Amino acid sequence: MEFYDYMGGEETIRKIVNAFYPKVLAHPYLAPIFPDDIEPLIEKQFQFLTQFFGGPSLYTDLHGNPMMRARHAPFPITTERAEAWLACMQSALEEVVPSNEVRAIILERLKGPAYFFVNTRE
Repeated sequence: MEFYDYMGGEETIRKIVNAFYPKVLAHPYLAPIFPDDIEPLIEKQFQFLTQFFGGPSLYTDLHGNPMMRARHAPFPITTERAEAWLACMQSALEEVVPSNEVRAIILERLKGPAYFFVNTRE
């Protein structure tokens, strides 16, 4: 069984993304680097996380190679912002995913990419 199925598949990922973005938009470090029209990002995040966690390759099928570092390069991403992003994700996971084990695995898998995107010193 893929982790994607173990974590609850499409339904769970959709719930995580929907719980996550209001937190991002309310966060003083993160909100300034996100656009006013967040809906396209919500959908892209859903597509990417689906693929990232072992589900269908939605993101690649629709947008090509994720090249996530390059796509994040125009935005000043500090370690502080990476940590804020992870904190928002942890909060969303606490709302959506009942299993402590599954939440911990998701967060651990997202730490690498979150810190990989850091491109600006504090």
